[in-house]
Amino acid sequence: MKFISWNIDSLNAALTSDSPRAELSRNVLRTIAGEDPDVIAIQETKLPATGPNKKHKAALEEFFPGYQVEWVSSVAPARKSYAGTMILYKEDLTGTMSQPKLGAPDTMDAEGRILTIDFGGFYFVNVYTPNAGGELKRLPDRQVWDKLYADYLSSLDQEKPVIACGDFNCAHEEIDLAHPENNHFSAGFTDEEREGFTNLLNHGFVDSFRYLHGNVPSVYSWWAQRIKTSKINNSGWRIDYFLVSDRIKDQIKRSEMLDSGPRQDHTPLVLEMDI
Repeated sequence: MKFISWNIDSLNAALTSDSPRAELSRNVLRTIAGEDPDVIAIQETKLPATGPNKKHKAALEEFFPGYQVEWVSSVAPARKSYAGTMILYKEDLTGTMSQPKLGAPDTMDAEGRILTIDFGGFYFVNVYTPNAGGELKRLPDRQVWDKLYADYLSSLDQEKPVIACGDFNCAHEEIDLAHPENNHFSAGFTDEEREGFTNLLNHGFVDSFRYLHGNVPSVYSWWAQRIKTSKINNSGWRIDYFLVSDRIKDQIKRSEMLDSGPRQDHTPLVLEMDI
């Protein structure tokens, strides 16, 4: 099976805007469609609480005909049209969707950050992990989230294997960003967040990219939009992952980033497994 994960940074903008950036986003969607994946996970949809409207659904159908669509959006008391996740999967697959709540602090559970599909033989989990934020204001809450999320995945793994993907907002090791020396107190590379990711892996999961490729350097999944030369100079971070239960790691056949062209921000990930 083939899986793709992408933080789209506003599904509405990608599908309905006429801006140059929106056209770049649509080119990425065409790249994803060309891979013919079985399952697509999208993060940061930024849709309203009511989810995709008719125009969104029609556009998704054009890009991905024959897919079932599941989604969860941010709802009160969380901010409107914030965060949000979506999973598309081929209609010949049978899946049962759930929108788990972790008991996380603040409004994190209301922000539409986790979507899970039970595909019978395994669980597929799409996550958009909260960012620690400017001045690390949300770091204490983020630490709680990381522990709760690790426990959640572990509970699923006790039942059947798990494939978990998404934007984890954490560069785990120094090799996972271009300039670690300047970022030890930056959101996404604090000691606390890195320890949280290590704890997650220690719950019985492997980073599929590192499992296949080892410590290959300078491979990233995100480049800052506000720095115009970040992607040209490959000054990026690897903060998006496909994690799999340790007992199915030998079924991983492909795990890599897809080319998103000149578009900065996140690039899609692809995972292929004999599962």
